[in-house]
Amino acid sequence: MTLEFWTVSGAPSPWRVALAMAFKGLDCKTHMLSASQKEHKSDRYLALNPRGTVPTVREGGLTLGHSIAALAWLDRAYPQTQLFGETPQEAGVIWQRTMEIFDYLPGATSGVLLPIFFDGATQATEALQTAADVLRSELNHLSEILSDQPFLSGTRPGAADAVAFPHVRLILRAMETKQDIMYDLGMADLAALSPQIAEWVIRIEALPNVALTFPPHWTTNT
Repeated sequence: MTLEFWTVSGAPSPWRVALAMAFKGLDCKTHMLSASQKEHKSDRYLALNPRGTVPTVREGGLTLGHSIAALAWLDRAYPQTQLFGETPQEAGVIWQRTMEIFDYLPGATSGVLLPIFFDGATQATEALQTAADVLRSELNHLSEILSDQPFLSGTRPGAADAVAFPHVRLILRAMETKQDIMYDLGMADLAALSPQIAEWVIRIEALPNVALTFPPHWTTNT
């Protein structure tokens, strides 16, 4: 059976699943959809995923359309390199961290990055400053976890890392490409903002095949 994966370049939710597969050393057939052409809303794709969201993962008769469900399934279907730990205690801790990150980090990140990347914001307005404060609070939470272990999931990368990394890397992308406004928001340098997170990013990016999960459009667009 072929493991298939539908994604959109740069979308955090499918990026989580791509990272999980990289952590596990899995190969898959990737279908890259164009968001600008609304391919994820086409009749063909809606027949596969009626909600028109990404990711979609399919193998044999199973089709999943939610990133967290896909992570849980991958851990059962391909038990090598467990994403949720090997003991009940590890599973409980990793699941809690994963879901806390899932519940809070995406919204905090979007509050800063959506106005900058999609609305063309160039001024650090009061609303953006407030959003930046919220985001810093969430990053501080990650920094605390990483202060005494190399990965958010413990001694090796797992589900919590797969969920957090796309959002953190998008923040770093804004620091790289939108320097002026990120400077005005007090978020110009990741190492200064959180040495723990900066070092964690380096560790994640050094893992095999992680570079292959990066958004293809980053190689052509600034």
